[in-house]
Formats: sequence, structure tokens, C-alpha cells
Amino acid sequence: MTSVAIVTGASSGIGAATARRLAAEGFHVLATARRADRLDVLVEEIRSAGGTATAQVCDVTSDESVARLAAAVRDLPGPATLLVNNAGGARGLDPVELGSVADWQWMYDVNVLGTLRVTQALLPALESSGAGTVVVLSSTAGLIVYEGGGGYAAAKHAQTALAETLRLELCGRPIRVIEIDPGMVRTDEFGLVRFGGDADRAAAVYAGVAEPLVADDVADCIAWCATRPQHVNVDRLVVRPLAQAAQHKVHRVQPDTGS
Repeated sequence: MTSVAIVTGASSGIGAATARRLAAEGFHVLATARRADRLDVLVEEIRSAGGTATAQVCDVTSDESVARLAAAVRDLPGPATLLVNNAGGARGLDPVELGSVADWQWMYDVNVLGTLRVTQALLPALESSGAGTVVVLSSTAGLIVYEGGGGYAAAKHAQTALAETLRLELCGRPIRVIEIDPGMVRTDEFGLVRFGGDADRAAAVYAGVAEPLVADDVADCIAWCATRPQHVNVDRLVVRPLAQAAQHKVHRVQPDTGS
């Protein structure tokens, strides 16, 4: 019987790449996000490539929406063995003294409470499979802070704490907890959301960086961790592009001015 992988935030970026990759690994993917049209395109793409997938609209900030997701998981023919908590995001790059409380609240609700809601709702199904895995997509911002990133780093630190605590509490039960912490990843929407649709500010983050990570790189890491033998738990995988030695140390090539 085909195992089911649930991927939140699957309408774009890392979530969509992860859904495609897990389908290629043989999972039936339940792709979930808020945008139904994007999910339908993704599911059709997966099916055209020979995989199997189902779409389920879900807003991870809504208890009712997450309850509907859990019901949809119960209706699928195979056991739910993998949950990828990918839904999240950043808003703003303001210093703490000027930060928007609304932005901080949004980041906490989506990144932390969204992970909590979905994980709580799906733990019974993952446990009943006898071989469950919870992946929490956090960030290097969950390990170290940086100027302007107070709200996002606070949310990601909390998400990291959630993953570490959950692993302790599930010890002895058949569920692994894996944390993936990417550094600089260039996707179509992350920067646009962070900067309120300002494409120039979003692009400036990656200026001069020849090869930042892309969504497929992170999806590859998620798939590798999730497909290890069940007794192997990759507690934390930190992944950065070669150009990023640390949060504050990035190699950037200066443009040739011709002078």
C-alpha cells in the first residue's frame, strides 16, 4: 500500500518542489495550501510525470481548516507516514524598535502555531502507521539572529524549540522528528512576501550571489532525510549555499562596471 506524504505550503517554492520530489520517491502526496488553483496545477503536473497526488485546500492558521485536512488524510487509501511542515514565511526587515506587531504576530501564527496545529492533528495518523516522520522546515534564522530579522528569527527559534521538544516527548513511539534549516534559498515568492511585493528589494538579497540554494536543493534534503531507514533519525540538517559561510558571511561578486 502506497504511503502518504502530507506537504503544507505546497502551492509554490520549497513546498511545491518537495511535493514533486516525494511523488517521484513513490509517495502519494497530499499537497495542501490556501490557493486551490496552484494546487490543481501541481497535482496535474505530478500525475503527468507518473506520480500520484491529491490537493486539499488548508489554511494552517485556522483550526477548522486543519481539522478538514486531518479528515482528508483519514479518507486516503494508504497510511500517512510523512508530514512536511513547510508552510511559513517572513514579513519585513525592520529593527526591533520599529517592527510591526502585526507582522510579528503573522510570522508566529504561520510558522509556529501552524506547525503546532497540523502536527497535533496528524500525529494520530502518523503513529498508527507504525513508521511516522514529522519534518519541520525551520531556518538558520532559528539558530542565530541577524539585524532586521528579529521577528522572523524569533518565530523560527520557537519552531526549532517545538521540534526539539516534540522529539523528546515522542521518544519510544514510532515517529521521527527531523528539522531542516536552510540558509539562503532563492524562491519566487519568499522575498516578495517579506517585502510586500517589492521585487527590487527581494532581488537585492541575492545580488552578486552566483548560486544561492533553490527550492529543489531543499526538497532533495527533505527527501533524503525522510527516506532513511526508520531507525535513522536526522535530528537537524543545516544547509547553506557554498557562498554563504555563515548568516553574516556571504561571498558576493561585484558587477563589472567596465572601467
